Amino acid sequence: AEHGPDSQVLLLTDSNDLAVAVQREVESQLARLERRNIAAKAIQHSRIVVVANVAAAIDLSNRYAPEHLILQCAGARERLSDVRNAGSVFIGPWTPEAVGDYCSGTNHVLPTYGYARSYSGLGVDQFQRRMTVQQLSRSGLEALAPTVTTLAGLEGLDAHARAVTIRLESSQ
Repeated sequence: AEHGPDSQVLLLTDSNDLAVAVQREVESQLARLERRNIAAKAIQHSRIVVVANVAAAIDLSNRYAPEHLILQCAGARERLSDVRNAGSVFIGPWTPEAVGDYCSGTNHVLPTYGYARSYSGLGVDQFQRRMTVQQLSRSGLEALAPTVTTLAGLEGLDAHARAVTIRLESSQ
């Protein structure tokens, strides 16, 4: 919340008691922050959502697609396989998000505003050149020809289809 007034923080919990305790603690912590005015503005549009169970919380989190996700629940490591949309995930009580920001070596250029549904964080691989290479045998092309020609036809790309059919016709 202290990053900027447009930041949003969500707590998804299956415990009413935890929701109340966190609300009190947030108010207490805000009073201690130098950037309390910024954080307070972000907290105004942040939410605590009480859900039926942890599975429901993960489902909601996947739909929200947070930049940072802290899994702090029983069996957090095992629940990781259910997480589909998050920029960076922090597991358990000893892994605060600030460690990822400053010193654990993970990426810190992450998708915000729900873009974790479509994009990953920026990584070293984006600064490397890559290329793909394909090689088929005649039997491989024969096996794929119906798929290629059908899809090319659906797109109206006759030359793409002919690139396959000509090869197969000419080398009979």
